[in-house]
Amino acid sequence: MIMADSFCRSEKARQNEFTTNKVDTPLIVQFAAKNTVDFLSATEMCYSYVDGVDLNCGCPQRWAMTDGYGSALLKSPELVADMLATVRRNFPSTFSVSVKVRLLSKSLKATIDMCRKLESSGITFITVHGRTPADKTNVPVNKDALKQIKDSLSIPVVANGDIFSLRHADAMHEITNCDGVMAARGILSNPAMFAGYEKTPLECIQKWLNITTEADTDITFQAMHHHLTFMAESLLTRQQRVEFNNLSKDKQRVLDFFWREFELQPQPYDHPHKIECTFDDTAYRQRVCVLDTLDEPINITCYQSENTDGAYFMTKVGESADIQVKEDVDFMDGSMFDENEI
Repeated sequence: MIMADSFCRSEKARQNEFTTNKVDTPLIVQFAAKNTVDFLSATEMCYSYVDGVDLNCGCPQRWAMTDGYGSALLKSPELVADMLATVRRNFPSTFSVSVKVRLLSKSLKATIDMCRKLESSGITFITVHGRTPADKTNVPVNKDALKQIKDSLSIPVVANGDIFSLRHADAMHEITNCDGVMAARGILSNPAMFAGYEKTPLECIQKWLNITTEADTDITFQAMHHHLTFMAESLLTRQQRVEFNNLSKDKQRVLDFFWREFELQPQPYDHPHKIECTFDDTAYRQRVCVLDTLDEPINITCYQSENTDGAYFMTKVGESADIQVKEDVDFMDGSMFDENEI
């Protein structure tokens, strides 16, 4: 999930948040946006490098909802529909425009009505998480609700929630007749899940060590360690997990750990070189100058995208660095919603 406002305002944000290569297709970039200008402008900037965009209206993290992003948008379906419709009519039909939502606490009927409203905006498909924003991860995914949503729409419906194995994906399809599944926590813990593996194979960890060693990928230590924490969890004892989680900011110690425990070390790897992306923010500048529709208007006279960090980098990086990896992902299904609000 990329913050659309930061993507529009900051060259640093664009270069840090978005990378791709020539074989990275089909590729859909997911934006968090709360106004049409940001969502449209961010889509225009990345259009040459992606096959579609997705609007995140499902994230229940506290910071996102406090700032009006993610699940907070479920309270404003007309705004969401306008954002989607605007992007849809400005790009060819072959370009995918989609949205991710959650069930509404009000009722299943309200959820179906919302999904139909979003469908009428011309989107390519919709992803529905089978919990409300207020539900924790211990609340079962409402597969019956997902089935009724699927039966009520004519566009493809992707089901999301508690997909931790290929068996879970098959069961979700069997019950809901969904057109696809989306996995988050499951695929973090086991990137080979859809290949039928019940836990991460060592070959997968080996490949990640190879990729993160390639200088061209520009993968930070935080990202390297973050994903290894999930991938190796099922392979490590509790004592080993504690030891590994404390190997912060020291890449060599991480490599030594995997050599000692599994005899794995980075190998030469022919990873596709990343594309040097260029982004034109001219249209965005013109929109915010003329329309002045943003919650926090930008002073165009002094705005220099190459010198701007963007909201994400100024306020979120320090916070996320202090959150333990496992707490962060469990928190993704947390909530600060009042169930009566939606």
